Amino acid sequence: MQKKYILATSAALVILVAGAFTYKVCAQRNNGVAAVVNGEQITVAQVKEAFEENPQIASQIPFEQFYNHALDVLVNSKLALQAATAANIQATPEYQKALAEMQDEIARQIYIEQQVKARVTDDEIKKLYDEYVANFKAEKEIKAKHILVDDEKVAQDIIEQLNNNAASFDDLAKKYSKDQPDLGYFTAEVMVPEFSEVAFALEKDTYNKEPVKSQFGYHVILVEDIRETKPLPLEAMAPQIGAKLSQKAVAEIVDELNKNAQIEKFDLDGKKIEAPKEAE
Repeated sequence: MQKKYILATSAALVILVAGAFTYKVCAQRNNGVAAVVNGEQITVAQVKEAFEENPQIASQIPFEQFYNHALDVLVNSKLALQAATAANIQATPEYQKALAEMQDEIARQIYIEQQVKARVTDDEIKKLYDEYVANFKAEKEIKAKHILVDDEKVAQDIIEQLNNNAASFDDLAKKYSKDQPDLGYFTAEVMVPEFSEVAFALEKDTYNKEPVKSQFGYHVILVEDIRETKPLPLEAMAPQIGAKLSQKAVAEIVDELNKNAQIEKFDLDGKKIEAPKEAE
C-alpha cells in the first residue's frame, strides 16, 4: 500500500513532454530485438519498460498502439546518444558540471524518499483513514439528469411534453439540451444555488414542473436516485492520505536537518543575519 517513489528519468512520456533525449540502459532480456541502431540493439523489453513506467498512458491505450511511436522515440534517443558520444560530449565542462549537479540532486531525492518511506507506513495511513471515517458526516446526495436550454418557453414546452408522456426525458435531452444531460451523483454545494434548491426538493423519479433559471439558462431536472454519502474505501483514500503524510514528513525532515546543523547566514552587505529568537 505504501506509495512507491521512483526517479523516472527514462520513460518515453518524459522524453516526449520534456523534449529531451534521455536513454536508460536496461538489462538485455530475451524478449526479441525491436531495432538495431548503428549496431546497437533496442529490445522489445525496453519498449515494454517505457510503457509500464507510464501507468497513465498504459491505462488509456494498449501496448501495441504505444509500440511504434515509443520505438521511434527510443531510436531517436539512441541516435542522439551515439552522436553525443562520438562528439566526446562526456569530456566537456558542461557535461561534467551537469553530471555533478544531477548526482547531487539524485542523492538528495533518494535520501528524502528513504526517510519519507520510513515514516509514511501502512499503519500511519490506516490511522489517518480511521480518523477520516470517525469524523465523516453523511450528506444527502442525488443522481440527476437535466435538460438545459436558453429559452424559458422551450423549457416549459419540454415540461409539457413530459407531463403528457409525449416523449421520454432522454429523447428530449438529446433533442434540446445544450449540455451533457447525465450529472451523476452530487451534493448540494456542487451546483449553483438555484439549481440545488429545486433539485434537492424533488422526490426520486420526479422532475420540476416549472423551468429553473440559472446563470447557464433554463433547466428541467429529473432526480433518478437519492442517498447519503459514505466514506470512501481505504484503497481510494490511501494515495491522498499518503501524499498528505509525505508532505508533512518532508517538512519534518527539513526542520530536523536545520535544527541539527550549524548554520550562518549573511545579507548582501556581508553582515551576519541573526536567527529569530524562539518564543518562550
